[in-house]
Amino acid sequence: MTGTPLGTAPGSPLRVGLVGYGLAGSVFHAPLIAATEGLTLDTVVTSNPERQQQARAEFPDVRFAATPDELFDRAAELDLIVIASPNKTHVPLATTALKAGLPVVVDKPVAGTAAEARELAALAEERGLLLSVFQNRRWDNDFLTLRKLLNEGELGDVRRFESRFERWRPQLKGGWRESGDPAEIGGLLYDLGSHVVDQALALFGPAASVYAESDIRRPGAETDDDTFIAITHTNGVRSHLHVSATTPQLGPRFRVLGSTAGYVKYGLDPQEAALRDGRRPGPGWGVEPESDWGRVGSGESPVTGGGRPEPTLPGDYPAYYAAVAKALLEGGPNPVTALEAAAALDVLEAARRSAREKVTVIL
Repeated sequence: MTGTPLGTAPGSPLRVGLVGYGLAGSVFHAPLIAATEGLTLDTVVTSNPERQQQARAEFPDVRFAATPDELFDRAAELDLIVIASPNKTHVPLATTALKAGLPVVVDKPVAGTAAEARELAALAEERGLLLSVFQNRRWDNDFLTLRKLLNEGELGDVRRFESRFERWRPQLKGGWRESGDPAEIGGLLYDLGSHVVDQALALFGPAASVYAESDIRRPGAETDDDTFIAITHTNGVRSHLHVSATTPQLGPRFRVLGSTAGYVKYGLDPQEAALRDGRRPGPGWGVEPESDWGRVGSGESPVTGGGRPEPTLPGDYPAYYAAVAKALLEGGPNPVTALEAAAALDVLEAARRSAREKVTVIL
């Protein structure tokens, strides 16, 4: 996992093949890859003419492959594969890429089960290849700010971490993410739940037990759209995590309660909205207005002015791919390992079982 991959001349950018150009591929991966020094978007896999036109408009030199097989036929011309296709394809495509000798980035969730994630990690280790999972929410502005507060001891000993990734989408949108077919790995537990669980584990360490409540609220829905997950971490911190598409009044994104102070932050990191609007990383990227800052304090509600405003650090999604490039070119650390993703999948699997059987699951 060190040094320049075979096929790339020293000093040349790594050639990236991107599988999928839907929401994940077009909004997140392609723009961030293109903005990263040391990487170039070489090939996009999509057979959809409209998506090809969309990609060519922004990246005039990009090549296309109609299928992943066509891409893998050109494996010798590439240095990194990024998998941003539907969840059910993540494991087979990552397996094929690794066996072809190519490092891989996989969008979350890396797999449907922790066992599959660990098998992929073992294959990557055996082949000496990078396998990284795109958990971009570790570079959200609020997450970075909270990590700073924790490192500085501003809250004392954290006792409870509340995290909400809530939306108001009373109408179904359709597509595989809302499919009830287990093979599709749809539903909010594995979609938004992958983010909030990964953040909780990254901040507060391994889970000792998991309790969950999961519901299907919307008429015609086939899979969970309103889920609560409670994690008791091995260090005693309790994480209360909410993911929902059926929340008409959104709660705070973070509410963190410590022994000396708390931190409350409303609103979602602005980077996704910026990327959707066609804006690209550059000066001022990830900065939010002072009016959106969270507050740190004790004894009073932040809504009534309690505590002090806490400047929000800029969000930094570009840091993920910068770390991937450094890992491949210089032997730097993997920004998110498949084993870290497997630990989050342990929690998601436990949450599914807890909600189904109405039990607390000990890990």
